Amino acid sequence: MKSENLNTDRPGLCSNLHWKSQYVWAEPDASVPSSNMGLFWCVLTQTCIGPDGKVAEPENCCSAGRHCHCDSDSEK
Repeated sequence: MKSENLNTDRPGLCSNLHWKSQYVWAEPDASVPSSNMGLFWCVLTQTCIGPDGKVAEPENCCSAGRHCHCDSDSEK
């Protein structure tokens, strides 16, 4: 079961947050265990740490309270 802090279906998720399954265009196979759970990176830094020094993961990247947050509905 996916941990809530890794839930990528949360509202307000920063559009600079990326994860491997965004780039794999295939239907999920329930018989194959997920091997990339928890591997996130920030497009701005290209690491798992955002420009503000905090971890880049869904729980931390869904709040406009971070100065680096970019709303996925707005223009870059």
